[in-house]
Amino acid sequence: MSVAMMAGSKAASANAATAIGKAEYARRRARLIAALGDDSLAIVPAAREQLRSRDTYFPFRQDSDFHYLTGFEEPEALLVLMPGRAQGESLLFCRERNAEKEIWDGPRLGPERAAEHCGLCDAFPIGDLDDILPGLLEGRARIYYSMGRFPQLDRRLQNYLHTIDNAPGSTGVPEMVGLDHLLHDLRLYKSAQELRLLARAAEITAEAHRRAMVRCQPGLFEYQLEAEILHTFVDAGAREPAYPTIVGGGKNALVMHYCSNAAPLKNGDLVLVDAGCEFRGYAADVTRTYPVNGRFSPVQKALYEIVLAAQQSAIDTIRAGNDWDQPHAASVRTTTEGLVDLGLLRGDVDGLIESGAYRRFYMHRAGHWLGMDVHDAGDYRVHGQWRQLEAGMVMTVEPGIYIAADDKQVPEKFRGIGIRIEDDVALTRDGVQVLSAAAPKTVADIEYLMGETEVQGELW
Repeated sequence: MSVAMMAGSKAASANAATAIGKAEYARRRARLIAALGDDSLAIVPAAREQLRSRDTYFPFRQDSDFHYLTGFEEPEALLVLMPGRAQGESLLFCRERNAEKEIWDGPRLGPERAAEHCGLCDAFPIGDLDDILPGLLEGRARIYYSMGRFPQLDRRLQNYLHTIDNAPGSTGVPEMVGLDHLLHDLRLYKSAQELRLLARAAEITAEAHRRAMVRCQPGLFEYQLEAEILHTFVDAGAREPAYPTIVGGGKNALVMHYCSNAAPLKNGDLVLVDAGCEFRGYAADVTRTYPVNGRFSPVQKALYEIVLAAQQSAIDTIRAGNDWDQPHAASVRTTTEGLVDLGLLRGDVDGLIESGAYRRFYMHRAGHWLGMDVHDAGDYRVHGQWRQLEAGMVMTVEPGIYIAADDKQVPEKFRGIGIRIEDDVALTRDGVQVLSAAAPKTVADIEYLMGETEVQGELW
C-alpha cells in the first residue's frame, strides 16, 4: 500500500471512529424532553444561509444547538419537541426535494428521509409551518425558545400567539421561556463520543502547529504560517477553522483578536499563533508562541517560562470538586509572582492580586468552555457561585503576558512582547487529559523542532 493510501486509510478509520450516530442524538433529545415538562413545547431552529457578497454565500455551518439535537446539516429547518405527544415527541420541518435546485446546490433529504435519517418521529415540509405549528402550540403552557437569535421566526411566533389569543374561547397564550439554560447545561457535559471528536480536533490542530513551527523563519509573512495551518486542517478532513486564525508577529501579538495576518515575520521577534480546527462540528483552540528565528532570547525565555508555569499551575487545579475560578486564580498568582521576580511589578504578591495590578500585563481569563462552539455553551456561575468542575467538562487553559510597546514604565527590552500558551483540557472520570499535548510548548521542545527544520521538512 502506498504512503498516500495508508494516510487516507488512517484518516478514514479516524473519521469512522468519531462519528456520532442517530441513537446519540435521540438520547440528547430524550434528556431535553425529560427536563421540559409534559405541558410544554420546545422550538429549535436551524441556521440560515449567510450572504457573503451579491449572490454568493458563505459555506453553510449548522447552528450548534440544532446540530446537537438532530445531526441534520441543511438550512431552512426547525425542530419541535413535544413531551407527551401521542403521535411522537420529536418533529422536524425541512425543505422538500426539488430536482431543479438540487442540480445546482446538491441533494436534499426531504421530510420523509430526514425523519428516518435523524431518528425523528415525524417530519413536514417547511412551507407548511404556518399551517401546522400554531395548532401544535395550542394547549401548551410553556414554549421553550431562544428569543432574539432568530428575528424572523420571533415575528412569526408572535403572530401565531396573537392569533391564538384572539381566537373564540381562547384561554390565553403559552408562556415564553428561554431554552438556552436547559439545553446548554446538557451540552456542557460531553459524552465519550464527543470527547473522541474533541480529541481528534485537537490532534489535527497540534499537527498544524507543529507544521507552522517547522516552516517559520524570518522573512515569511504571517499569512504563510496561516497557510500551513489551514492546509493541515483540510488535509485531515477538518474543512474549516473553528475561528479566524491568529498569526501575530512581534507587537501584533498584543492584539487579542488580531487576524490581519499580513505583516512580515522579523528576526528576533516572537510570533503568537492561535489556531484551531473544527472537526465534525467540534472545535479545538490552541495557542503557541515561539521565536521567528527558532531561538528564544534570554528576555523572551524569562517571560515565556512564567506563562508556561502559570498554565501548568492552572491545569494542576482542574479536578472534580474545585470550582471554575480556581485554575484562573492559580494562573494569576504564578504570573504575578513571576512578574515581581522580573521587576515588572513591585509590591506584595497578595496586594498586587487584590488590587488587580497584574491586569496591566494579563488582562483576560485563563480559559473558557470548549465543545461545538469554540466559546462553548454553559454557565460559569450557578446561583451566583462559581460552577464546580465535573467529569465531562472540556475547557481551554490559556494564560498570557502582554507588554505594550509604548509602556515606558518597564525596561525597553521587555516592551512589545506578547505571549500566550493555550491547550484544550478534558476533565474525565480518570482525571485530566490535555487533548492538545502533541503541540510542543517547552522552550527545549520548540527550539529542537525548529532547529530540525530541514530534516522535518522532508516529512511534510
